[in-house]
Amino acid sequence: NDLSAEERNNLREVFEACRAYTTTLQGWLVLAGANGCGKTHLAAAIANQQVDAGRGDVMFIVAPDLLDHLRAAYSPQAITSYDRRFDEIKNTPLLVLDDLGTESATPWAKEKLYQLFNYRYNALLPTVITTSSEPKKIEPWLRTRMFDQTRCQFWGIIAAGYRRGGSPQPP
Repeated sequence: NDLSAEERNNLREVFEACRAYTTTLQGWLVLAGANGCGKTHLAAAIANQQVDAGRGDVMFIVAPDLLDHLRAAYSPQAITSYDRRFDEIKNTPLLVLDDLGTESATPWAKEKLYQLFNYRYNALLPTVITTSSEPKKIEPWLRTRMFDQTRCQFWGIIAAGYRRGGSPQPP
């Protein structure tokens, strides 16, 4: 109730775009906005809707965790080889990558993300990305893909975080 009319309309539009995306699963859907504004909830709802509808495999993963999994796959003790794990991620029918921009910006991390996104972009695989990074702070190679209107919908959520910048209040 404390949202402005503009913020409510924006959230309604973003919600409807997410709902429409679940029926087509074409291209990429990027949800950008402040921490706590609802990006992850919407992305998780898309993933859950696909699972509930029995429409194939969905991988929902937080960007730093993705890179940790890939690093761990390099280990000789790894149960799944790096190549196999990376191929599973690249080819999953729906990839939901949460919190892009919070991962370590090492050259290795940048290279792996480039390989992943470049593959999915060229293969036209459905991908949902959430980020709180400002577009100008996103790597240029990725930014050009995110703003390619022929393959991607970019939605900015203008509402502030629902906690209004603070931690939850005790009951």
